[in-house]
Amino acid sequence: MDYKETSAKYIMNTYKRYPITLVRGQGSYVYDDNNTAYLDFIAGIAVCSLGHSPALVRDTLMQQAERLIHTSNLFYTVPQILLAEFLCKKLPEEERWKLFYCNSGAEANEAAIKLVRKYHSAKTKRRYEIITFFNSFHGRTYGALSATAQEKFHKGFEPMLTGFKYLPFNDIEVLRSSVSDDTAAIMLETVQAEGGVNIANKEFLKAIQEICKQKDILLVLDEVQTGLGRTGKLFSFQHFDISPDILTLAKGIAGGLPMGVMMAKGTVADAFEPGNHASTFGGTPLVSAVALEVLKKIAEKEFLSEVEKKGSYLMSKLSELKNELPIKDVRGKGLLIGVEMDVKDASYIVTNAIKNGLLVNVTAGNVVRLVPPLTVTFNEIDEFIEKFRKSAKC
Repeated sequence: MDYKETSAKYIMNTYKRYPITLVRGQGSYVYDDNNTAYLDFIAGIAVCSLGHSPALVRDTLMQQAERLIHTSNLFYTVPQILLAEFLCKKLPEEERWKLFYCNSGAEANEAAIKLVRKYHSAKTKRRYEIITFFNSFHGRTYGALSATAQEKFHKGFEPMLTGFKYLPFNDIEVLRSSVSDDTAAIMLETVQAEGGVNIANKEFLKAIQEICKQKDILLVLDEVQTGLGRTGKLFSFQHFDISPDILTLAKGIAGGLPMGVMMAKGTVADAFEPGNHASTFGGTPLVSAVALEVLKKIAEKEFLSEVEKKGSYLMSKLSELKNELPIKDVRGKGLLIGVEMDVKDASYIVTNAIKNGLLVNVTAGNVVRLVPPLTVTFNEIDEFIEKFRKSAKC
């Protein structure tokens, strides 16, 4: 069968796919239908945290599949409850955290947007406006897309939903002058992964936290891509000494299975009541059981320490290439790294990399985004550097 031809015939053209058909994976490598191996530094776009087909995921999946796969949220299930307890206890317990299960980052952000509006709807003066930042990315559904301050994603889908205000990232003065009596929340990523791996300044985040506390504005942190060990800490906001009111998670949470989570604290969480929001497949026993085991592993102190060490090693090796490659900047945290190339379009690197047995992708036109499995080894990082060196030469 010609898989590419069959795909073109039956699947909508919503993805610009790479010209290879993957059939299996193991650890940091995937293999195509010709059994060609590729070192994978995309990892399902930061999803396969423990690598491809890890025994922990396979074994848990099989064990839970023999017990119970799906029931709907009309019933309690043990894996869902145990996972919720585990996650909530990883945040400051005095804040009394609760969560909502869904299936993706976009859905988690949709839930967060709805919760912001619902929380403020009970106030004397109802607030509705949510501030987000240029180069952000919050998802493809209408609410999440309207929150995403990148015009290129809006094109053809206008008008966007009202109630969102876009501001420049890391600009404290503009932020202060833009907050109004209608501002209900400030929503952002501490590292704008899709927007080019742009890191928030500590001073900027501190100012946001201060404004939110002073004016009863909710702080919503989108950690769909930055959370759960990706930056070397369980949650990226822990690098910045701030604490959100609402937190969204997805991608690497279940080792490759679809899951999203929206977390909120105290009276914010209490704003949702039965009938306000729902998800048929949110937090199924099957996926919850896998997610719990994945997160237990990621949350280990030694594991997170290794992620930080490997991230620092990778960044230092990339910085050494500046003398021979058109690299403008190397930035990131942990194993979320952006290599900004001194070219207008870095897509040629993706094409060359495939020929060299390497998978990477490009965001913001000229930033090569690196999100390998968190289990990547130092030897595999060395292999990556050699393959990237060959691929990035103009």
